[in-house]
Amino acid sequence: MANIVTSFCCVVLAAVVVVYAQRRSQQGARIQYEKIGSDVTMQCGSLDNDASVTWKVNGTDVKARRREEGPRLILMEVNMSSNGLYSCFQNPDGQRRDQINLRVGLPPKEPQVTCRSNTYPKGFYCSWHLQHPTYIPTDFEVDVQHNQRPLEVTRDEVHKNRCHVKFPELFTSFPYRVNVTAVNSLGRASSAISFEESSIVKPDPPEKVVAKPVANNARRLEVTWNSPSTWPDVETFPLKYFLRYRPLIRDQWQHVELSDSTSHTITDAYAGKEYIIQLAAKDMEIGTWSDWSVAVHATPWMEEPKPITSTTESDIIPETTVEVFQGFMNNKFLFRVFCRLVS
Repeated sequence: MANIVTSFCCVVLAAVVVVYAQRRSQQGARIQYEKIGSDVTMQCGSLDNDASVTWKVNGTDVKARRREEGPRLILMEVNMSSNGLYSCFQNPDGQRRDQINLRVGLPPKEPQVTCRSNTYPKGFYCSWHLQHPTYIPTDFEVDVQHNQRPLEVTRDEVHKNRCHVKFPELFTSFPYRVNVTAVNSLGRASSAISFEESSIVKPDPPEKVVAKPVANNARRLEVTWNSPSTWPDVETFPLKYFLRYRPLIRDQWQHVELSDSTSHTITDAYAGKEYIIQLAAKDMEIGTWSDWSVAVHATPWMEEPKPITSTTESDIIPETTVEVFQGFMNNKFLFRVFCRLVS
């Protein structure tokens, strides 16, 4: 048993040493970014053109389509499998002279940019993404301007492709312009959008939606909710709400628009049918409706059925039968005749 444990520890230690050595090697290597589909030339340090070298990739022979010209290795039409740590060794002593960490990818295309204010009137945020991957590190430069003045941009700590901007003033007629540029070692591409303040206002959905049956009423459901917690000043900038509900057995929604209220009683529910209920919110004056809230389910009140007692005909003795039997027992003559017949 001790030998098995010792052998296992040796294997683990060897693996750790290999990984550590690979990381140390990569740290000392220079990174070379190249475009997918291109022919790539890697130079072995500053060796002369007549130097003879041997190339390895990740410690093994290079098997990709290639051409070697003195200290240079030329890979033909590289693809993602060409990524790796390339090392060159000078002949004949085999001394390593250079290391190159080849990273193959693509230049960025124009990013998709959207902006929205769910914290009106405090500010808005903009987010962006690339429709196609680049496979190599890509950064983004963001520029926001209003009335030809640059605004301060705060990058989001959680969402790397998002930034926050404060409104410099409210109820302005000047549009905002947002320009986002994607940049990597192979190129750069930009997208710009313009919008007015009112067009990007969109609250988050209402929160804590609750639906309960109304006692002793088989067609009513009481629905309550809270305004979105991200909306900073519901008193000054009130919200209106849009309620939709339907029984699970039907696909068609019923709708109710409500002004400045966080409760509503549904009065036309089908008795005994389970309902699905959702809400959306919108600023009273500007912007668009929020997304729908998380769906809740509820069933109207139902009267509890009364217990049923089981009886059979044999359990019931008619009153007339009892009276006849009692009369028979009281008549002494008939009783004596009955006893003689039985004996």
